[in-house]
Amino acid sequence: MKTLALALASTLVAGPAFAGVYVNVESNAGYTGSDYESRTTDFHVGYEDTAGAVDWYVQGGPAVVSVDGADSDNQMSGKIGASVAATERLGFYGEISVVTADGDVDNSWGTKIGTKFNF
Repeated sequence: MKTLALALASTLVAGPAFAGVYVNVESNAGYTGSDYESRTTDFHVGYEDTAGAVDWYVQGGPAVVSVDGADSDNQMSGKIGASVAATERLGFYGEISVVTADGDVDNSWGTKIGTKFNF
């Protein structure tokens, strides 16, 4: 999976200069009640564009994974996503994400899908 994340990141650098390149630093923490469990901080380079009615993006780069009571671990992570406006007020969006893992531990995958209605 590290190869996939690196391939995604390398395609971002190869795009034309006007193509919507951006940097995204994001930190996500998990808690059960008030008990801290883990945090993943992504340091991504991304590319976003529009194809017809669909706005899409792809981003990737290193991720620092910090689990409570353990040393931080450096991995690779990436995301792809898209949104489309069904009407002026109604839109749909989705995202697929991955964080790599070492050894015989499975990669961590995530999905997001939703709708947004503006009043």
